[in-house]
Amino acid sequence: ALLGNGLIISAVACDHHLHTPMHFFLLNLSLTDLGSICTTVPKAIHNSLWDTTTISYMGCVAQVFYLIFFIGTEFSLLTIMCYDRYVAICKPLHYGTLLGSRACAHMAAAAWASGFLNALLHTANTFSLPLCHGNALGQFFCEIPQILKLSCSHSYLRELGLLLVTACLVFGYFVFIVFSYVQIFRAVLRIPSEQGRHKAFSTCLPHLAVVSLFVSTDVVAHMKSPSMSSPSLDVVSVLYSVVPPTLNPLIYSLRNQELKDAVRKMMT
Repeated sequence: ALLGNGLIISAVACDHHLHTPMHFFLLNLSLTDLGSICTTVPKAIHNSLWDTTTISYMGCVAQVFYLIFFIGTEFSLLTIMCYDRYVAICKPLHYGTLLGSRACAHMAAAAWASGFLNALLHTANTFSLPLCHGNALGQFFCEIPQILKLSCSHSYLRELGLLLVTACLVFGYFVFIVFSYVQIFRAVLRIPSEQGRHKAFSTCLPHLAVVSLFVSTDVVAHMKSPSMSSPSLDVVSVLYSVVPPTLNPLIYSLRNQELKDAVRKMMT
């Protein structure tokens, strides 16, 4: 994850040929991937090497905040990247107008700001709850469902309401992505040349694969009830916190010849 995302960030920042809206949002996506995996994995490695299973209270607060911050920002960025592909394929003549440098900067800033606000609300609400069922989490990092299991009876309903609001917002993002891809596929199928269709699909399929991987693991991990404690479900949290940041650079670089050329040029 460190190597792949680090190479993408360096290549996009250093190669002026990659200073496009699509690669600008990809750079931001790599930053969120680095942030999310650096939030959970280093502490887990530390506990494993030193044979401990502890984390400080403030360390737990920081993990919850940064994990929600980076994951929320990532989903917003994936939605924006879907809009980028929609404009590029369905409204190519308006691409320069709708996705100018200022518009891209504003959309990226909105994604980071929304992630920060969402993380602040959830973290403040979760750690204001009285915890009266011990201090042992059934997870290798701190996350809200595990902390809610420790709260007193009925005291977590307020946080569940906030989680429901967030779930509705995420569902709205998901509907936007699905609707956009329906329009994209309809436009691609109308392209007369097979080469044109192949090129259009090749720019969309990596994004669609990343969205599918991110949404499937994240939804299963967070939509389970706080009272559920199945180890097989807890494994999903490992998947959504580790697998997407590791695979995203591979998925995006496999079909992106410009990015591969930039990385090759930078390394040589």
